[in-house]
Amino acid sequence: MSLRQMEYLVAVVEERSFSRAAHTLNVTQSALSHQIKALERAVGGPLLERLPRGVELTPMGRAFLPHAELAVRSAGRARRAARAAAGAEGGELHIVTLHALAVGVLPLVLARWRAEFPGVALRLHECVTTDELRDRMERGVADLAVGPRPQGWPGPVVSLGEEEIVLVVSADDPLAGRTAPVALEELADRAWVRCALEPVVGGRRWLDVVCEERGFTPVTAVETEQSSTAVRMAAAGLGIVAAPRHLAAAAAGAVPVAVDPRWRREQTVFSRVEPTGVAAVFVARCVEILRGESLGAAGRLGV
Repeated sequence: MSLRQMEYLVAVVEERSFSRAAHTLNVTQSALSHQIKALERAVGGPLLERLPRGVELTPMGRAFLPHAELAVRSAGRARRAARAAAGAEGGELHIVTLHALAVGVLPLVLARWRAEFPGVALRLHECVTTDELRDRMERGVADLAVGPRPQGWPGPVVSLGEEEIVLVVSADDPLAGRTAPVALEELADRAWVRCALEPVVGGRRWLDVVCEERGFTPVTAVETEQSSTAVRMAAAGLGIVAAPRHLAAAAAGAVPVAVDPRWRREQTVFSRVEPTGVAAVFVARCVEILRGESLGAAGRLGV
């Protein structure tokens, strides 16, 4: 079997179509089908089930796919690392992160990176959950991941400092003028905006756990899928939401209120292997920008 054959399989699975995959790869559909069949002969069985409207992986294909994805993406990273080591002006850097970080802290880093390294293209992959973030990094989707510290991660992990999780309310909310941190039990009768990105602790949603520890169950006013949407809804007065301080700062009309005791979460950059070339420089810039003195002035991460 060859790397090209595995690349073709990954493309067919991602596109869910031989014709779309052939177009993406800029090859004929017959050539693509020939290579997939050759791969199936090499592994000893069918990897794809051809359906009237698309394709599905067979059990053998589901077992084979993660390894094929890792091989294909590792080859891509190897090419980018070699170009970086040779001082090539082109190339790409792939970064995977959570949506909240993509709209919150990373724009500052990416804007400065673009000004310093205009010849290196950046490709940002956004995830919904920390589980998805880890899974994508394990599958080799990106060179670097930016997100909460992954438990038990076998590769390099660099701390970027802690972000503060605050309560977000509207400008006319009674809490908006509060200067002292709020004890959570004071909010037992308030409605909350809940987000699908909320962390899960022991199989339960994080806010349910911390509120139960304070003797109450949070009342849900509305459920959203994205944290940035949840913050905007809180700013509009639909309810309170717990969110990173940098998201509150980015939303018009949103007022952050600290919790007593304060909620903090460490953010990191992690990778499968030690970063080299432009990847290593990107990690250094993240540390410099997000952990430096300008971090506190910009109000990006809670310190």
